[in-house]
Amino acid sequence: MIEVLVVDDDIRVADVNAAYVEKIAGFRVVAKAYNAAEALDCVEGGEVDLVLLDHYLPDETGLDVVRRLRERGHQTDVIMVTAARDVGTVQAAMRLGALQYLVKPFAFSGLRTKLEAYAALQRTLRGGGEAEQAEVDRIFGALAVTGEPDLPKGHSPTTAELVRKVLVSADGPVSAQELADRTQLSRQTAARYLKLLERAGRVRLSLKYGETGRPEHRYAWAARG
Repeated sequence: MIEVLVVDDDIRVADVNAAYVEKIAGFRVVAKAYNAAEALDCVEGGEVDLVLLDHYLPDETGLDVVRRLRERGHQTDVIMVTAARDVGTVQAAMRLGALQYLVKPFAFSGLRTKLEAYAALQRTLRGGGEAEQAEVDRIFGALAVTGEPDLPKGHSPTTAELVRKVLVSADGPVSAQELADRTQLSRQTAARYLKLLERAGRVRLSLKYGETGRPEHRYAWAARG
């Protein structure tokens, strides 16, 4: 289990975020904190793998919390979850080592995507050893995953979510026909959504060469490498 600390000055928001986390397999909320001091004490006092951290706290900022954690030698991972959207804050969070940045308000799917990407990253890192370029791309690809793509007119969020679920759960890359068989979509519709997600950076395209004919296009969810 990935142990999560939720930090937000609004108790109701902290409760909602914690409930979101608990709905995602492999994650468990071990504590909630409502200011910077409590957040630091929670990390000092127990095993916390990941902090979901608000920036606007009553005593110090979320960036101050990250800075203090690093000064104290804690390498606990951080995902910023905040309404702060100015470029300076985003850049500072990145330079301090925040792995992801989720802007409020957000839907459950936005947080789920970030946490699934984080879980995929942890699985990759646990493998250890030396990293070839493909493995490096997998690590950085997991970090780069963002929220749901803006869907063009005529595209359904429900269908996009169905495609995402199949790709995330697949053992490896799938073709448009295989996706169509698993979702009961037409092959044309499956191919259209795969191309849309590929352009948005959510899906990685690879080519499978056979003995004859054109190579087959195969797709994998980018967060899974």
